[in-house]
Amino acid sequence: MTKKSMRTMPARTRGAEGPEGRLDGRGPEGSQPERSDGRFAEALLAWYDRHARVLPWRVSPADLAAGIRPDPYRVWMSEIMLQQTTVAAVKGYFASFTERWPTVEALAGAADAEVMGAWAGLGYYARARNLLACARDVASQRGGRFPETAAELRSLPGVGEYTSAAIAAIAFDEPVAVVDGNIERIATRIACIETPLPAARRPIRALVQDLTPAKRPGDFAQAMMDLGATICTPRRPACVLCPVGEGCKARRQGRQELFPVKAAKGAKPAREGAAFVLRRTGDGAVWLRRRPPSGMLGGMSEPPTTDWSSRADGATGAEAAPVAADWRLVGFVRHGFTHFDLTLEVWTAEAGADPGIDGWWASPSTLDGEALPTLMRKVLERAAADQAGAAAI
Repeated sequence: MTKKSMRTMPARTRGAEGPEGRLDGRGPEGSQPERSDGRFAEALLAWYDRHARVLPWRVSPADLAAGIRPDPYRVWMSEIMLQQTTVAAVKGYFASFTERWPTVEALAGAADAEVMGAWAGLGYYARARNLLACARDVASQRGGRFPETAAELRSLPGVGEYTSAAIAAIAFDEPVAVVDGNIERIATRIACIETPLPAARRPIRALVQDLTPAKRPGDFAQAMMDLGATICTPRRPACVLCPVGEGCKARRQGRQELFPVKAAKGAKPAREGAAFVLRRTGDGAVWLRRRPPSGMLGGMSEPPTTDWSSRADGATGAEAAPVAADWRLVGFVRHGFTHFDLTLEVWTAEAGADPGIDGWWASPSTLDGEALPTLMRKVLERAAADQAGAAAI
């Protein structure tokens, strides 16, 4: 963004830029509002027309120009899946979900356990619960039609500020600022926004809103995402290939990798607990139960575990087992969550009959279809490894 293309930003959205101005909300009195002249969007969209990533939920620039419209259901589905997850991880899940449930009405009619099972391994399981809740809301309360503005979309379960803006821009052409992690990085580099995240999000949003064109706002948002994913990367950005690099203040100053500035994070707490893998004598079936519908890993399947959480340890030791048996400690499983790290003891035992607690037997041949989160698959793998080792002796 050149000086010709940008005038002074309003004081409330400004932050430290050195002698060229500020972008931290403390700009000089009397500064005039800055407006984009459209050249940034024009250059970026020209690059996107040539280099847009091919993604299963995306309508290409050429198809969009030919009149093919994005399906709001597919846009919504992809945006929910992409929250805190990579494109590579989402592609297979998106294909599976949209093949199995091709419309919002089909998804709304699915059983909770089916959807949770199909989601298993994608992580952040509250998204799957919100996915179902949102599909049922749209199908039953809105005639199967998604709202068309960001403001209305925010009323849907699991749809926040970013997701509502992305759906509104991509599916309905609303010229609203779409700001994800990639776009935060681009914006802070363009303007050298020194304010640490998350406090910088207000000036970032104002800058992106200013740059967003009235025409093709969805393509602009996707172009920004692609730019961040392929060129304006966190480390070693390919600035010589950047279609909008001429106006980037961080590039001119040689400080690209210093943005965005992030507030220092505290150490994650370490929690512990225990998992109890009960096998049925003879066929090796494992006793599973359903976790409570809300909270950590809500609605997912698990071998019984103690009541660990992000705030408290769970009980440990054989005395914490849900039923009396000849329990044996076979190892430990460690798993990192966003806000804490967890270590689970893994205990195993054999049983010849139902243990008399809530749950069901899952045979080895059906385990892949169970709604087991990654953590619980690690637990079962650790128990299976011990069983295989014992059998080899």
